[in-house]
Amino acid sequence: MENTIGLEIIEVVEQAAIASAKWMGKGEKDIADEVAVEAMRKRMNQINMRGRIVIGEGERDDAPMLYIGEEVGICADPKAKLECSPEELIEIDIAVDPCEGTNLVAYGQPGSMAVLAISEKGGLFAAPDFYMKKLAAPPAAKGHVDINKSATENLKILSDCLDRSIEELVVVVMKRERHNDLIKEIREAGARVQLIADGDVGAAVSCGFSGTNIHALMGIGAAPEGVISAAAMRAFGGHFQGQLIYDPAIVKTGLIGESKEANIERLKSMGIEDPDKVYDANELASGETVLFAACGITSGNLMQGVRFFHGGARTQSLVISTQSKTARFVDTIHMFEQPKVVQLH
Repeated sequence: MENTIGLEIIEVVEQAAIASAKWMGKGEKDIADEVAVEAMRKRMNQINMRGRIVIGEGERDDAPMLYIGEEVGICADPKAKLECSPEELIEIDIAVDPCEGTNLVAYGQPGSMAVLAISEKGGLFAAPDFYMKKLAAPPAAKGHVDINKSATENLKILSDCLDRSIEELVVVVMKRERHNDLIKEIREAGARVQLIADGDVGAAVSCGFSGTNIHALMGIGAAPEGVISAAAMRAFGGHFQGQLIYDPAIVKTGLIGESKEANIERLKSMGIEDPDKVYDANELASGETVLFAACGITSGNLMQGVRFFHGGARTQSLVISTQSKTARFVDTIHMFEQPKVVQLH
């Protein structure tokens, strides 16, 4: 899979990032999202595959969608069946967030990305558009920290695993009312808190890399993005756990579904019998081959954002693969038009 469509997957996130970055700082988060969606869809439909969107975006924010169940790729077109022999057909499941952090783009803030994860058919957990309690940590802490433990306990474990004092640890938490007690506990334990407004995929992935000065992600965020984060951490060997949050009273920001009881019934209709189950990265991204790709829209801890110049743009992307066991940073120059030739007289 990586050898066949790896480069094209990078181009998918690059095109989405470039399209969105043109709206950076203009205060139009929905347009920044919409153009990223369309650019991502257009490039995916040029790949010789049959892809199925298992995690889309837009339902929660009433934004443009690459909707769940949508098929993309050349082989998804009935007219192209002759070009896609069953022996050579690549069928993949895709989780996308064309503009992770729409507000960050709209207001010119750091850390927005175009992201996706792919695996063979059935290899990604089809998370509902609920919320998810998340815990991400570096590879050295994998299997040692636990989402069921308190933040204080996990900080002590992280301190031992990373051979750092708790005071040296930095924990990323989304700035939300629901996290006030969590933030207080982390600070009282002695660790430092980095608050983010949006976009926790980048924070989770940053835990997997030394040198980012991010040692954990804690708190509640969107469940679909949790699966994308899990795919990256699975590919990179980092720690990730997620637990679905279905009670609107906990998230305090509204949920799809009017009540806790209705949400439990919705989960059952999706085949999720234990709504309180804690999932690890191997369960959320269970495929034999998992690829994660991201491209910076605005600059963050991991990647530079899109930088435009006359006639083109420069992007920085990241692709992580379980197949090659690599994390590649890709620096790309995109030429939109030929540079103007200055005539000297």
